[in-house]
Amino acid sequence: MSAQGACSACGLLGLRPHLRVAGEIGPDGLIPSTDRFGSALADIVRCPHCGHMQLDPMPEEAVLAAAYAEAESDAYIDEEAGQRTTARRALERIEAHVARRGTILDLGCWVGFLLAEARDSGWQTLGVEPSEFGSSYARDELGLEVITGDVFSADLEPASFEAIAMGDVLEHLVSPADALARIRELLAPGGVLWLAVPDAGSGVARMMGKRWWSVLPTHVQYFTRGSLATLLGRCGFDQLESSTAPKAFTVGYYLERIGGYSPTTARALVRAARAAGIAERMWAPDFRDRLAVVARPVAKSAAAPAPAAPAANAPAAPAANASTLTP
Repeated sequence: MSAQGACSACGLLGLRPHLRVAGEIGPDGLIPSTDRFGSALADIVRCPHCGHMQLDPMPEEAVLAAAYAEAESDAYIDEEAGQRTTARRALERIEAHVARRGTILDLGCWVGFLLAEARDSGWQTLGVEPSEFGSSYARDELGLEVITGDVFSADLEPASFEAIAMGDVLEHLVSPADALARIRELLAPGGVLWLAVPDAGSGVARMMGKRWWSVLPTHVQYFTRGSLATLLGRCGFDQLESSTAPKAFTVGYYLERIGGYSPTTARALVRAARAAGIAERMWAPDFRDRLAVVARPVAKSAAAPAPAAPAANAPAAPAANASTLTP
């Protein structure tokens, strides 16, 4: 039986049940460092046309907005060195495609480490972050200009940004196409979008199925390389490059994440790492399940029109080599 609603990537109907993972937000709320692996706010359905996966039913946007506004966590602050290393790698990819360091906008900037690195390398910076905790830290501790809000509510000047960054944000949005339409308006001529998302079509995601560490209460979209390319093209973006994008954390942080599967094992491994003197060592293992893309808006006359949704009773087209999570 097909699910209700259209695919967030290609816009077509015919979504099919895929993974039964419906659960609750959990006591810590929608924080970036959650380890509630294998649980989401609804079951996951899959599009037979483009391979994209998403929740069904989608949570109410007002519910998500309230939860993100209340999100608080010191975990990423404690991991500042690794976060800044990851940010510098993102900036290198952005700077490979822009003529100059102008103004960069970070949408969903959390506590602001990417913006701080951009400022230090000569960019003018502006951030938008829904969490009062995250946006306050960026302003008060790092001296950054950050608006408490989101891509839709923030008062931003059109055509004024040479670069826009969205690291680990698109998978949280009920309406990613609407967000990309807004970003097109905000980018200056020649500007680029850099975004990173978990890759639900990666080998590790397919192998782990619903126990993959990116099946989380915070995620409502599950992109593959193909479905992300489909969405970008549908929204009038030309993809300039794509690559894997591992994150740098301490060894201890990564071992603590194992607590989402086995708290006892995680504690034992962290103790062993501390005893060996490697718990604070920086580590950026590439599991090839985080995808980064740089894209630029194409001229509006050249942008492909969004596909018309078929009738609700129309048969679904067969998937073409679409990578999926394995149930």
